Amino acid sequence: MEVFSMLRHGGWILFPIGLCSLTALAIVIERLVMLRRSRILDQRVVDLVDEFSDTLPPEAALEVCQRARGPFARIIEEIIRARHLPAGHVTETLQATGRTQTAMMERGLTVLEIIANVSPLLGLLGTVLGMVTVFNAITAEGVGNPRVLSEGISQALVTTVAGLVVAIPAFAFHSWLSSRVDDLATEMHERATAFIARLHHIRLRMRTQQ
Repeated sequence: MEVFSMLRHGGWILFPIGLCSLTALAIVIERLVMLRRSRILDQRVVDLVDEFSDTLPPEAALEVCQRARGPFARIIEEIIRARHLPAGHVTETLQATGRTQTAMMERGLTVLEIIANVSPLLGLLGTVLGMVTVFNAITAEGVGNPRVLSEGISQALVTTVAGLVVAIPAFAFHSWLSSRVDDLATEMHERATAFIARLHHIRLRMRTQQ
């Protein structure tokens, strides 16, 4: 009951803070689901890259990528499609597709960062509004009405606390999720680069045999 009483004294500023809280929660849950390693690096594609050889037809490799889900599958699919191009062009394909897929992995993190930065400011705004209420009460009634003073002070304190309660976990999850995206993107790039080198080696060996 005390919590609801505190929220009631917080005033209208708690509504945007609450909206920020719900939005941040939705983003965090969605990103936790989408950034699972098994979803980013489909094991079928990982096995394909690790075991790829000239005995496997490119069409079969493409079919594996098309059936798989996740950014890594899309990157390897584009590399296989560009396998006949010069090595430099294949690397450019990797970089372009990698940027696109990384941007998709980062979806929502910018909003989460904004919430982490804006929530304390909303709390500060509520603090200022609460202090304005206190000073208006002092001007109108003097210091003899403690109830009016306490309402303004309550608003000031509650909004500050609410803003920090939203901002701290939002900032923490943004940092952790950003780090996870970087780690996954680095692993995808390393595996894709090794795959390009293997394709190039197979290509040179086939030319030599001819």
